Amino acid sequence: MADAPCEPERLILGVDPGLNITGYGILRVVPAGFELVEAGVVRTRQRGSMGDRLKELHAGIADVVKSFAPATMALEELYSHYARPRTSILMGHARGVICLAAAQHDVPIVNYAATQVKRILTGNGRAPKTQMQDAICREFGLLAPPEPPDVADALAIALCHHYLGSKAA
Repeated sequence: MADAPCEPERLILGVDPGLNITGYGILRVVPAGFELVEAGVVRTRQRGSMGDRLKELHAGIADVVKSFAPATMALEELYSHYARPRTSILMGHARGVICLAAAQHDVPIVNYAATQVKRILTGNGRAPKTQMQDAICREFGLLAPPEPPDVADALAIALCHHYLGSKAA
């Protein structure tokens, strides 16, 4: 009897977008659930033109996408607070180049609200960063929370996509 063909490896890239620091986390979906492949940040210089910073961010995320060829990118949705419109605009620029990097490599993007990610992992849509880091430590069996917190957020977004599966697509 011939062996059944192996299903190709499925990687999920979670991204917590930011202009200064963008967190990313890559999960491999395995029969037993998931495993952590890599996590880190793409940093841009805090000084310099907007164009140069966006170019650095795009190059960093494009490098991650090229290196791992994820099946999906799970990306945090843009959140706008009326008291900080400038932050929302800067985040929109960052998300734009992140989406471009995914599109250039034919990686589909699924968006998640931060409150949805927090609710799925902690049961509380308004969970503080420390509670999210604790949840990531628990889920991955980590002894210490990932630093900076943007890494834990990116892993949480990827994990949310894994838990929701095709319902989110």
